[in-house]
Amino acid sequence: MIDDSAGWLLVGLAALCVGLGKAGFSGIGLVAVFIMAELFGKASVGILLPMLIVADLSVYPMFRKHASWAPVWRLLPPALVGLVMGFFLLDWLPEDWAKPVIGGIILLMVLIQLVRKFYQERFDRMANSSEFALAAGICAGVATMIANAAGPVFQLYFLSKRAPKMEMIGIGARFFLLINMIKLPFMGGLNFTTSETLLLNLKLIPVILAGVFFGKHLLGLISQRAFEWMIVGFAVLAGARLIFGS
Repeated sequence: MIDDSAGWLLVGLAALCVGLGKAGFSGIGLVAVFIMAELFGKASVGILLPMLIVADLSVYPMFRKHASWAPVWRLLPPALVGLVMGFFLLDWLPEDWAKPVIGGIILLMVLIQLVRKFYQERFDRMANSSEFALAAGICAGVATMIANAAGPVFQLYFLSKRAPKMEMIGIGARFFLLINMIKLPFMGGLNFTTSETLLLNLKLIPVILAGVFFGKHLLGLISQRAFEWMIVGFAVLAGARLIFGS
């Protein structure tokens, strides 16, 4: 699948970003989505998925004491509805539309992050409604199925609930581990996750685990706010590149 050093460097960077994102710097996960979409197009969704599962499995025990499964069960039903919707959309999606659609989802996730930052009080009021939980779950399901990019929707929902950072990471580890495991048969059915892609994922496990390890330790050393703003800027450029081409 990768036949040159530049390709391996990019895939390795994507794997590192997966680990860093799962350890708490969630915005950087959009970088992995962008890199994989550039390299593999529509199939990138299934190729990236096992990398995310490896990171989920490594992060879950690290943050197990910071959260519980109760919030996951509340968000799961609408997320499953979104997964089914996203599956049919992904199956229908023409290959030449894949990069623009994934780029559009990346930009939408960035917009959600920005709106949350500048209109936090309004979102806090919305968070108390059952309609908001339903919409957040469905949007997370669709975004994660089509582009593996549901992190900002998930963050928006739980930040509006004023969940502490460590608790949110713990809930996210549970939620995305379950959701990504559920997605795996869908990706196999679309032939996006195959024995060949799993072999590629296997080779990248050390890089993913390194990202998780460094991300966990970096949480207490650098400003997450500054880091997230940097990633927002990169994600805007990445999304625009996928939409308008090189």
